[in-house]
This record gives sequence, C-alpha cells and structure tokens, in this order.
Amino acid sequence: MHCHTRYGSIDAKVRISEYVKMLSAKGYDGMLVTDHDSYRGYNRWKSENPDIKFRVIRGVEYDTRDAGHFIVILPDGVHLKALTMRGMKVEKLINLVHQVGGIVGPAHPFGTRSSSAMLFKTLKRNRALVKEFDFIEGFNACETETANDFSQILAKDFHKPTFGGSDSHDYEYVGMGYTLFSDDICCCDDLISAVHKASESKDNSISCGGIVRGETLKSKHAHAFYSVYAFIAYNVSLGLLYSPLRKHRVKKALDRKSTRLNSSHSAKSR
Repeated sequence: MHCHTRYGSIDAKVRISEYVKMLSAKGYDGMLVTDHDSYRGYNRWKSENPDIKFRVIRGVEYDTRDAGHFIVILPDGVHLKALTMRGMKVEKLINLVHQVGGIVGPAHPFGTRSSSAMLFKTLKRNRALVKEFDFIEGFNACETETANDFSQILAKDFHKPTFGGSDSHDYEYVGMGYTLFSDDICCCDDLISAVHKASESKDNSISCGGIVRGETLKSKHAHAFYSVYAFIAYNVSLGLLYSPLRKHRVKKALDRKSTRLNSSHSAKSR
C-alpha cells in the first residue's frame, strides 16, 4: 500500500513489472502505486500489462506545503492533474479529495521530520484535522518501531483504519510491509468502499504490519537537520511556484464535476 517506481519517483529504482513479480512471489494479491506527485508508474503498467490478474491500484503520495506527505486514492475514472503539482496546503487537499469522492491519509505520520504530518505545526496547532483523515499509515517499513507505534496509537485514538506499506524505493525493501483486507479489493472504488466501511463500523476488517528496515546511511541523512530544512524549503518554493496553475486545474476539475452533477439531475428530472 506504499510503493514507488522508477517511472514516477526520481529516487526510486524498481520497475512496476518487477514489483508485480516480486510481490506475487511473496504471496501478495496486489499493490497500491504511490509515486511522489505522479501517476507515471501506474500509467506505465496500464499501457503495458492490462490483462494480468495481479491487482495494481492507482494512488499517489502527495507532498503538501504545510503538513508533509499524504497518500491519496481517487475513484476509478476520476483524474486530478492538480495532484501532480506539489505544494497544496493540507486542508485544501483534504477538501478537494473529498469533493470528488476520494480518500486521503498521512504517510508515516511520525516519521522523517521533513515529510511527516504530525511533526508539522499545522497538525500540532489543529489536531482536530486528524478527524478529516480517512485512514492512517500505521506501519511503514522505512520508519522506526517507535514512529509506527505512535501512528497506531493515533489511529486508535481517532478510530481510523490503518494501512501498512514498505515505502520501497529499492529492491531489497519490496514486500516488507503489508495490509490485510477482509473485502476483495480489485480497484480504487473497492478500496474506497472498504475504508469507509471499516471507519463507520470501527471494526478490524483492515489490519497491517511488517518488518522494519532499520537505520541506513540514507535514512541518517534524511533525518539530519540540513536535509530536513533543505527539503522543506524546496517543497515550499515549488508549491508557491506551481500555485497559480494548480489553482486553475483545481477549479477546472470542480467545474467539470459540477457540470456532470447538473447533467445527471437534469436527466433524472426528465
């Protein structure tokens, strides 16, 4: 439920076809592609392998300006180009995703300082925002056991379903995280429905776990102050640069949704 491909994430190495082979061999039924602000990995799969039974589901890991990284799943057939342009504020992201019928939740909420929601001032000042999340990543193989424990506690406190993922960018980490569903998940709509069902009933129909990767040289640099603040500055700068075009794309998407709804109501009236 958290995988990066070489086509959509500049720091990833694994081809989408290799994910499918490796995960199938490990007994997985499917995967959620969550490239950073990109659907290129998923689109590559759809263009090359449309008939293979392994379930490859379309998602994105979106980089917000003020609250780190969020996993977003939109309904089948719904496409938002705004999600390929980083830097939206978290409240706007949540509102936009919900308006089009999607779901959203924080990736590694207590992980790396530069990208984890609960370590940003936005969530520290307004913890009630957690109520607006549809799920929480309760296990991330690239984070510490302590960070994952805090994520599980947060999910329990707010009665949110939990996802687990490897957050794999390299081959050796593929399949180190998992999510179990009691419902059969074949597409985005199935996944969204299962999350809503689990959230409303507050049951354990979704569970997660895995093996923590442990500290690496790369992770040490990621937690260092120079990396944290350099990435935050980079993210904010790009977010502001993209802002005018992103706003235009959001407005265009919502206008299309409004037009479809009006057409549907007119047809029913007739």
